[in-house]
Amino acid sequence: MRYTIFGESHGPAIGVTLEGVPAGIWLDMDFIRGELKRRAPGQNATSTARREADEPEILSGVFEGYTTGTPLCAIIRNTDTRSKDYTKLKDLPRPGHADYAGQVRYGGYNDYRGGGHFSGRLTAPLVFAGAVAKLVLQTKGVSVSARVSNLAGIANPTPEQAQEAILAAKQEGDSVGGCVRCTVEGMPAGQGAPDFGCNVEGIFAQYLFAVPAVKGIAFGAGFGLAAMRGSEANDSFCMEGEKIATATNHAGGVNGGITNGMPVEFEVVFRPTPSISKKQQTVSLSRREEAELVVEGRHDPCVVLRGVPVVESAAALAACEVLGI
Repeated sequence: MRYTIFGESHGPAIGVTLEGVPAGIWLDMDFIRGELKRRAPGQNATSTARREADEPEILSGVFEGYTTGTPLCAIIRNTDTRSKDYTKLKDLPRPGHADYAGQVRYGGYNDYRGGGHFSGRLTAPLVFAGAVAKLVLQTKGVSVSARVSNLAGIANPTPEQAQEAILAAKQEGDSVGGCVRCTVEGMPAGQGAPDFGCNVEGIFAQYLFAVPAVKGIAFGAGFGLAAMRGSEANDSFCMEGEKIATATNHAGGVNGGITNGMPVEFEVVFRPTPSISKKQQTVSLSRREEAELVVEGRHDPCVVLRGVPVVESAAALAACEVLGI
């Protein structure tokens, strides 16, 4: 089941085409809308003030409520854009953003408004695709869940701590990053392979790094393994009824690129949002000289909270690939 995301942040619509969707899956639109609402902007002071209904319109691949097995295409219209806020970014690329890299890659023909195709806005169709993947995984007894595991350096923050940290940065014209920990339960042992392209960790990494602002991924105990001895890091085998399991899950459910039957567990890190109102150093692309930039417009002071359903979506799509769906 492969997906292609299309559209730009300030274009008429954004969308996704999913190929290889099994026929006969009931497309629960209430569930899908609920997933999109978890990611939606403009719900509180910790996110961008941009307000979008994020109502998906199905163009193909569904008949009488069920998937047909042909390409499933959906669009989400953009209704609250302010393109004038981004005029200066055509010449003054934002530090940390894809403005400069995108302009070089596409010869200056890229849509820079709101970040264009590089905007976090494009995670809305990703969440739609992930919601479809979750519905497919339900038929296999597989579930995906995630949570904020770090925000602005605070481990496992309470909602109040997270809000305070985000609003403090916002008040200073700055932003913060953090981590999301995700668990995929119900993955049977023996899926994947040690080879390039089939390795479970590699497959998940490929999907997760396609999420804007994700800059790292670690499975199980991750970099914490560096401080352990083998006697601590090894996951001892045990029996859970008739099932072979492990007493711990430092490996994150994967050994040798293959699932071992334990939950596939990983953590990703989101960088602080590049679009901040503090004065930053950049260059003028037309004049080829150093310049200063103050970013205007509406931006998230932190993408971590809204990133939770996005991580789940990418993980659900990756799990489908590992399972051969």
